[in-house]
Amino acid sequence: MEVKEAKPPSGYGKPPWEFKGSALYQLHLVKSETARAFIPKEFKLVEAFGYTLGGFFLASYDDSPAGIFDELVVIAGIVWNPPTSCAWAARVLVNSDEACAHGRKVGSSLMDVGLPSQVARFSKQRITPIARQSENNSNRFFRMIGVSTVLSHPKNCLDIQVTEINGTSATDICTINVGTAALAKAVPELNSNKLIGPVIKMSLPSFSGRTEYNPHLLKYSCQIECRIRAVRPAKVSVSSVAPKSATEQSLETPSSKFVDSIISRDLVQNERNLSISVLLSKPILALEFNCLKMQVEAPAIVCPCSEYTFRAV
Repeated sequence: MEVKEAKPPSGYGKPPWEFKGSALYQLHLVKSETARAFIPKEFKLVEAFGYTLGGFFLASYDDSPAGIFDELVVIAGIVWNPPTSCAWAARVLVNSDEACAHGRKVGSSLMDVGLPSQVARFSKQRITPIARQSENNSNRFFRMIGVSTVLSHPKNCLDIQVTEINGTSATDICTINVGTAALAKAVPELNSNKLIGPVIKMSLPSFSGRTEYNPHLLKYSCQIECRIRAVRPAKVSVSSVAPKSATEQSLETPSSKFVDSIISRDLVQNERNLSISVLLSKPILALEFNCLKMQVEAPAIVCPCSEYTFRAV
């Protein structure tokens, strides 16, 4: 496929755009049928035994073209792009209106990043896990007579609740429990100057586009320099019952002005649910990025598509 250079979006200034902070990159085994719901038909999915590699990229930026903000990128899977492969983002959640607008489109330019970006709220709460019991003979005796002793192994964790915001509607997406070292800037008093892991440089090529905001198929790359180490995978959970949004509450009283939006709303809800399925899939590897410096290049058009319509997924 022919690749044409796109004109840079105006919101972030001239590319490459630089981001600094910390992140957690977690790989999951995602069902192929779930990933295919997001990926254009012309791409071949990298898969084996009915699964592909997806997961998420959770970042806290303390310096960027949009200032300080948090980001959760839900990665549906990996597609072939000979001689290598590229990730496909199913959903991008950011707590910055400017970052969201840049991800979708900037001004009247169609040659933008083309990400499925949504505004979200990131609520953070520090958690101290319950200490584990000691298994020595002395403690066994105390337990026999009804007295329990514990050895304290303090390990601070962080619960990050991600809530998608759409006008007056607020939908809880998930809660991610991570070790604070992975996102040290989120809890400044726990941020150590100690450098963790070796310094590495890598390139993460990705496809984007084919959204309701940008019909073109685009490709861009992220050049990353950071200190990296493998960590215990973060735990992802969701609420068993999602609270009703203001819009959903209004629908309890039938009104003609909502009728035309029902189909569109159902499609968006289905896409959101599939993204949550990716987050809840089985984790296999988690990498902690500290001292992160990321440069994002301007996207290039891989395939123009002027008649693309928003997909039902």
